[in-house]
Amino acid sequence: MEVYCTRPRCPRPQNYFADLDDITTLKTTQQKYCTTCGMPLMLDGRYVPIKLLGRGGFGAAFLARDRRIPGMRQCVVKQFQPAGNLTPTQLQQAQLMFEREAEVLAQLGNDHDQIPDLFAFFPVIVNSLQSGQEDQFFYLVQEYIDGQNLEEELVQQGKFSEQQVLQVLQEILKVLEFVHDRGIIHRDIKPSNIMRRRDGKLFLLDFGAVKQVTNAASAASSTGIYSMGFAPPEQMTGGQVFPSTDLYALAVTLITLLTHQEAIQLFDAYSNQWKWRSQVNINPRLADIFDKMLLPAANQRFQSAQEVLRALSSQALAPTQLNSSSATLPPQASKGSNIFARRSSTQPAFSTLELLGGAAFSGFEGALIAIALSSLVKSQIMITLPISALILGILIFAQTRRWIEKFDLLIIPTITFAIIFFLPFLRGGLDILIVVTLAVAAGLVAISLTAIFRLIYKLLSLLL
Repeated sequence: MEVYCTRPRCPRPQNYFADLDDITTLKTTQQKYCTTCGMPLMLDGRYVPIKLLGRGGFGAAFLARDRRIPGMRQCVVKQFQPAGNLTPTQLQQAQLMFEREAEVLAQLGNDHDQIPDLFAFFPVIVNSLQSGQEDQFFYLVQEYIDGQNLEEELVQQGKFSEQQVLQVLQEILKVLEFVHDRGIIHRDIKPSNIMRRRDGKLFLLDFGAVKQVTNAASAASSTGIYSMGFAPPEQMTGGQVFPSTDLYALAVTLITLLTHQEAIQLFDAYSNQWKWRSQVNINPRLADIFDKMLLPAANQRFQSAQEVLRALSSQALAPTQLNSSSATLPPQASKGSNIFARRSSTQPAFSTLELLGGAAFSGFEGALIAIALSSLVKSQIMITLPISALILGILIFAQTRRWIEKFDLLIIPTITFAIIFFLPFLRGGLDILIVVTLAVAAGLVAISLTAIFRLIYKLLSLLL
């Protein structure tokens, strides 16, 4: 059996013990030591590391087996391994963060099935590689989630679809609602910290950067631990963090999944704006929700995961309320960020192509309806015009509510035309070619008028 040494900088961490291939021997043997550095291999007497999963700035993770559990349950052993030359203060802070992760997992893992369970937390003191000295290592053992994190999925599968992103959003919001209700802010949400188990279930990982929230602002200040690009302004400047801090990072995570681009590529530092909507084609209401989660000031975003879930459920987003009493933006927030904040909730929901397509539909369908009604109610223009206008108004309203969109804009006129074609009395004696000509002409007129009004609107917007 291969056993992996967890001592940092061990020159040959892989060890092989033929006798441990026997399960009985593995369960009963006292201890095994690294053949290179002498590090004890069976941590806390029971956890046997078999593979390195990865290293980060403050630790390393190993896949291990628990030899005291029937079936040799797999688990993750995380070792506190701060990288770089840290000052004593920074080292102490990092160690406290590692211990806090154990505390949070102990508090949350057993109460929520999308947060890994904590199995153990313990120190190990061993002789140092330098003669006459001792090293102390801290270990955290937690549930192993067999699957891929979303960063790995993105690399392997490419862009996420709107439905896939919506599923991630809804699942992680439920986890955050649970976490925030217990006064905890995760503070490091990103694709690599969301794991999808093989059965499709999502888990929120890595609570090493969590922060307990108390009534004292100083106790809720950032420790400077965050992932660049995913952290909002208040976190980057070391200020107080809030539930909306996590919501900001979750929104950044989702737009990186939608666009398959790094967060720093989606943020325009010159204008201090997120520029991602032009690269995706999703429901504008969902995009509006993302934009509100991404607002620069914490008090302008959704204030809880529950608020976002309600917005998703109703599929209607109330305009963002901004006023002069809003919290001051961080020093690096430019004037452009205020402009972005004011306009984000009023950004047009329809693209130019959608507007012109809708206009063509309205003109063509309106002409067919008018022809059919005038054929049914002959010489009664005072009746047919109001009814035609009412029906046309309903169709336009349905487009603004997106009850009619995309293929509906082709299907509905096709059905209407087929009815008029097969029921000649609805044409009022007109040749079918004339009907088509009138309908197409009406569609072109509608497109022209829409284009003119849109141009006038843009000119007025620039002048005002």
